[in-house]
Amino acid sequence: MGRNILCIEDNKDNMTLLKRVLESSGFSIQQAFNGWDGLKIAETEPVDLIILDINLPDIDGYEVTRRLRASNFSNVAHLPIIIVTANVQQRDVDEAMAAGATAFITKPVDVFELCDQIQAYLCQK
Repeated sequence: MGRNILCIEDNKDNMTLLKRVLESSGFSIQQAFNGWDGLKIAETEPVDLIILDINLPDIDGYEVTRRLRASNFSNVAHLPIIIVTANVQQRDVDEAMAAGATAFITKPVDVFELCDQIQAYLCQK
């Protein structure tokens, strides 16, 4: 498949899980452990989809999403963004979607649901 996914996740255990699952499904993974690094990678590297945590150590995932959607880089502004977070309140879903997220998945991650979401969004491209 060879599609490039950017994972922005500060928890190393969660990142390891995402990396293992996605690489075993044929995806290439780029990792960022905070929001600023994630933004930089999205703007400078080839990325087809972003998996993004909300609770990051510098700027939160809502702000990362808003900045991605407002990006001057045309390849970035329209990328699918799947929020993967432990935040489970409806207001979290609403804020993520208002910021421009494409989908919202709660932790612990159902890896089958995540892979199905990724396939659905990448097949639309």
